[in-house]
Amino acid sequence: MGLKKAIIFSMPRIGLSMVLGIEGFSVFALYTIAYQVSPILVGLALSIGYISIALFSFLFGWISDMKYTRWGRRKPYIIIFAPIIGLSFIFLMLPSLFLSDMNNKFVLFIWLLIWEILFRASFGIIVPYQAWMVEHFDINERPKVSQIQNIFNLIGTLVYWSYTYLVLTQVFNQISTNPNALPFSFIIPICLFGVLTIILFCLNAFLMPTEPEVKIKSNLKEILTICIKNKNFMAVAVTIGISSVAWVMIITQMLPFFETVLNLELSEYLLIFSINFLFVITFLEIWRRVIQKFGKKQTMLFIYILAALVLPITLLGLIPLNNFLFVGLFFMIGIGASLGGWYLLPAIIFADLAEYDERTTGELKAGTYTGVPSIFLNIFQALGVFLLGVINELPRITVGSLSYSMGLIIWSPICSLILLIAFFYTRKYLILDIEI
Repeated sequence: MGLKKAIIFSMPRIGLSMVLGIEGFSVFALYTIAYQVSPILVGLALSIGYISIALFSFLFGWISDMKYTRWGRRKPYIIIFAPIIGLSFIFLMLPSLFLSDMNNKFVLFIWLLIWEILFRASFGIIVPYQAWMVEHFDINERPKVSQIQNIFNLIGTLVYWSYTYLVLTQVFNQISTNPNALPFSFIIPICLFGVLTIILFCLNAFLMPTEPEVKIKSNLKEILTICIKNKNFMAVAVTIGISSVAWVMIITQMLPFFETVLNLELSEYLLIFSINFLFVITFLEIWRRVIQKFGKKQTMLFIYILAALVLPITLLGLIPLNNFLFVGLFFMIGIGASLGGWYLLPAIIFADLAEYDERTTGELKAGTYTGVPSIFLNIFQALGVFLLGVINELPRITVGSLSYSMGLIIWSPICSLILLIAFFYTRKYLILDIEI
């Protein structure tokens, strides 16, 4: 494997992790806590955003498979849509720079809806981008390439966690009091993150070699028929969809839970952030070794069980403890380890399935085999964020001196139940360790 090519391929993950991480981790909290928009409206807007990426991911995957240009199949989409990702992220996070009346919550909802759709739809380029893993790296190289991608993910994660914990959590009250007077510590990084994402994607497009031209004679109907008849492929897509309901709820609800229920201070955020980051780095290597020793299916089962066991600790929020630091630490270590493994697996699995399909059909449809699962993934994620909005509208309870929605407590056992369903479905129906 060429290390230089793997690094060039992986580097957009830094920007992707920053903007997608901040958006996924903080937008729900930003619009409900700081901008004070109804949780169910925010959940609705986010769910429509996920539906848009479901449609565009498949569309970009299929078109990029079918249409070969002098720039290749994948590069044109990256060059065109990368700027939309960066700009829509800036507009999404900084509405008060452009809206005169921040008291009109319906206008804020419409603003969120428009830019969330554009942001998520443009993220469809992840499909042609990720299809390069099949076209440039063989089956034995992919776990290592995925690990390099996740190292870049961690760099982006380090940045966005630092920004979220050290900046964003400290300005929620200030924004809710005066949303038109945003601090520069909030504005400048958001703009830099959006611009950096554009730059890294464009560098990737110009520096990566163009994939070889491969003729695909099948039309859309024939390709979809092949995919649907591939029972194992569809089972993988379904289990990733089911589990994504839980994963998106975890990522989206984590910050509101820390802010409202655990009521953490800055020094506690710093400790949680530092320990969790070190733990995630360690588990990236651990999960790669687990895949090599036990295989992809068994690793996926381990991940589901670990997360399902850790999540119910949030129920301690029902008890008026003097300090919730231990709860936050245990939660972030367990979930960080689980998500580290989860981020490592899907790209490897779908690359393997696409190559296996090529061996049996004679056509490499890497874009389609990445795009079709995204339909399931994002529709289920849409269901997850909408469900989260509904849950957060549940009646308020009082625990000690704090008052918050019951939804901020019951979301975690719901996620555990979903992951257990995914566990049993995976164990019974999936074949992931394919000989190619």
